[in-house]
Amino acid sequence: MQQTLAIIKPDAVERNLIGKIIAMIENDNFKIKRMKLIQMSKNLAETFYYVHKGKPFYDKLIKYMTSGDIVALVLEKENAVVSYRQLIGTTDPSTADENTIRKLYALDKSYNSVHGSDSIENAKIEISIIFDN
Repeated sequence: MQQTLAIIKPDAVERNLIGKIIAMIENDNFKIKRMKLIQMSKNLAETFYYVHKGKPFYDKLIKYMTSGDIVALVLEKENAVVSYRQLIGTTDPSTADENTIRKLYALDKSYNSVHGSDSIENAKIEISIIFDN
C-alpha cells in the first residue's frame, strides 16, 4: 500500500465542502489513515511550499494557505499518489476532467480547493511536514 497527502484548502473548508470531498475520497476506495484540521502558520506554509520560493505566485500562495483552516489527510491505497491526482484533476479546473474534485469545487487555478502530493518522495516529505509538527 502507498500513502499520499491530501489537503482540503481554505476555500473549500470555508464553503463547507469537507464532507463532500471526503466522500469522494472514500468512494474512490482510499483509506484515511490520519486526519487533522489546522490553520497553517506562515512558517509551516513556507516550509511546505519551499519548492516554490521565488516564483511569482509564492507570496499569494502563502497568504492563501494561511488564511483559514485546512484539513490534512494521509490517504492509503494501491498507487495512491497517481490515483489521488486523477481524482482531484488538473490544477486549472477549467481543464480538469469531469467529476474530479477540482472540476466540481475549485473556484479557479489559484483557489483550487485541494492539494495532492505529486510523487511518492514528495508525499513522504509533505506528510512529515504536516503531521510531525
